[in-house]
Amino acid sequence: MSVTVERRGHLLLIGLDRVDKRNSFTTDMLAELAAAYGELERDSDAWVGVLFAHGDHFTAGLDLAQVAPTRTGGSGLPLAEGSVDPWGVSGAVRTKPLVAAAQGWCLTLGIELLLASDVRVAAEGTRFAQIEIQRGIYPFGGATVRMPQAAGWGNAMRWLLTGDEFDAAEAHRLGLVQEVVPLGQQVDRAIELAERIAAQAPLGVRATLASARAALDDPSGALARLGADLQPLLASEDAAEGVRSFVERRQAVFTGK
Repeated sequence: MSVTVERRGHLLLIGLDRVDKRNSFTTDMLAELAAAYGELERDSDAWVGVLFAHGDHFTAGLDLAQVAPTRTGGSGLPLAEGSVDPWGVSGAVRTKPLVAAAQGWCLTLGIELLLASDVRVAAEGTRFAQIEIQRGIYPFGGATVRMPQAAGWGNAMRWLLTGDEFDAAEAHRLGLVQEVVPLGQQVDRAIELAERIAAQAPLGVRATLASARAALDDPSGALARLGADLQPLLASEDAAEGVRSFVERRQAVFTGK
């Protein structure tokens, strides 16, 4: 197996683990990661995911020697039943929040994994490049859509159209990552942020995520749905607990119900 999965409280830790190949993706590894994302969706006690990489590097991208001969048509990731596309290009949409941590090389589909997650942390010294354009193709894991959304048109085109390398400080300026931390602290910081999210009401967190995503494609539609989408939350046990904890001046204990 090239992907590790560990439950830690309400977190599901998902680790890229093909260290000897800089965590470059084979077809099997792509399938394993999709299966891990599916597990995050199915596990009712896993409220937040954390994506990280073992070893010195996040990922060097696709293992082209192994993957290229298998990709003769289409850009979507073939998904087994119960799996979820980590790049959010095809199939079911991930509904639970995901915090990602990167270090070392973060190339091509590694950047796109970050863009498809919700909160990103990078270690100082992380090096990024979207180099598909230098290989005769183009980013097909979502960067052409999500990088302009995150960074703005000119900032995105600066890197997508050249394939040039950029550093963690530039990734932070672009909004590709939200925090830059000393090397070796990126996973701990991602877990800390994930635990902060997991401490909130899970139904509210997922509703917030869904509303924000809907607004990217249809702002007026997302606004129109705010009231209707609020109603089931108001009727939830967690909403009642939120009120009780406020009155009793204590930390709320949410159950996701």
